[in-house]
Amino acid sequence: MKTLTIRWQRLVDEHGQTCDRCGATEAAVTRAAADLRQALHILGIEVRLETSALSPARFAQAPLESNRLWIDDVPLEQWLGASTGASRCCSACGDASCRTLSVADTTYEAIPAELIVKAGLLAAARLPDPVPARCCAPADKDGNGSCCS
Repeated sequence: MKTLTIRWQRLVDEHGQTCDRCGATEAAVTRAAADLRQALHILGIEVRLETSALSPARFAQAPLESNRLWIDDVPLEQWLGASTGASRCCSACGDASCRTLSVADTTYEAIPAELIVKAGLLAAARLPDPVPARCCAPADKDGNGSCCS
């Protein structure tokens, strides 16, 4: 079975909390992974969701690393032809400017499930076929055919 991996990381403070935008993205990435599992199962593709937490110390060094998503090790923004930016956040992030995602004329602070699903479908379409295609020549008048693999 082929595997499509969605990897998401975000800040988690010493109390196990994150900011509102990462909390909204967490709900969206969970929903998107479930939707992709259902849609891709028929094609023999397993969807794996991996999440990781950035410590406050690591976040302080690189706040734009929070709320990042990769699908099969390719950043979400590459699948969508999007760009990233930053805007001031709140709560667990303090006064840091956190990652945003811009697609066309819309900027998102929390990443919606629809964008994650779209990127997941694009990635799934590029997964290699695990079983080589077989071609068989029709049998001749004596019943002899040939196959290649």
